[in-house]
Amino acid sequence: MNVARRLLVAGIVLAACHPAFAQSWPNRPVRVIVSQAAGGTPDIICRLIADRVARALGQQVVVENRPGGGNIVGAQAAANAPADGYTFFFATAAALVTNPHTFKSLPYQPRDFVPVAKIARGPFFVLIHPSVPAKTLAELVALEKSQPGKLTFATDGPRNFSGMIAAWLNKLGGTDVLQAPYTAMPQGIQDALANRVQIIILAVPSAAPLLQRGDLRALAVTSAQRAPGYESVPPVAETFPGFDFNGWFAMVAPAGTPADIVRRINREIGLVLADPEIARRLREIGFYTDGAEPPEVAAEFIRHELERWGRLVREIGLQPE
Repeated sequence: MNVARRLLVAGIVLAACHPAFAQSWPNRPVRVIVSQAAGGTPDIICRLIADRVARALGQQVVVENRPGGGNIVGAQAAANAPADGYTFFFATAAALVTNPHTFKSLPYQPRDFVPVAKIARGPFFVLIHPSVPAKTLAELVALEKSQPGKLTFATDGPRNFSGMIAAWLNKLGGTDVLQAPYTAMPQGIQDALANRVQIIILAVPSAAPLLQRGDLRALAVTSAQRAPGYESVPPVAETFPGFDFNGWFAMVAPAGTPADIVRRINREIGLVLADPEIARRLREIGFYTDGAEPPEVAAEFIRHELERWGRLVREIGLQPE
């Protein structure tokens, strides 16, 4: 048999085997690792989507919680899993785009994953105690400059989202508002309500009840656009152009996962996110979706976010630990 004929035969065999493999998947339960504890927002959203995807696949989708180490435990478990289409990672932005800049070394890297689908994004609110005489972010900056040392940010620590955003706001505004880091943000919220700290940065799920009751006042939202349902709150970008920082979730898989499986899961997630009922439930939780988008778009989004958060970390002078 000549070389050309052997290549032709090999191609026919591969073409025949490939769809057979795709059609046989999944023939057992699929696992999705969540790097947060059960009952938290990532877990709730993941289970909401996993339930719908399981129906479409005709196979159980098991959500496995692996909390700990600032998302590292779950991310490492997912990165080390076989790339056979039976393990996925419901990734937080912290796991994929801030941890690589805030830790000196990680047992995984973003390149250990192949993006599957974007899920949802959630902005943060800059909230102040009602007694603070500032109605806008610009007025808050002016107030701090006129009375330096009088204001304090409650954050979840300098290496977490609210702490880094607070430091970036200080940098952009030329201010020096102190940070009070809290290991448990509910205590930070209580101190903000009691006016022991004057400013706090919270995601929508935590901020919403405080805003509804009038306990705290929203000065700005960290997304580039106004958040649906909170159109009266201007983006930080109206004061500091280009500012756009959100929390988000994406579905990824161990690098090397077959492309046809990646696209199948992408398609099923896309159908789930297009359901108005799912979009409504996400909004109630405080997250918004633009749909799954193709895996290539998700990959470009994650790459862009990795660069942007890296630039922020460098600008605020945060040293990896």
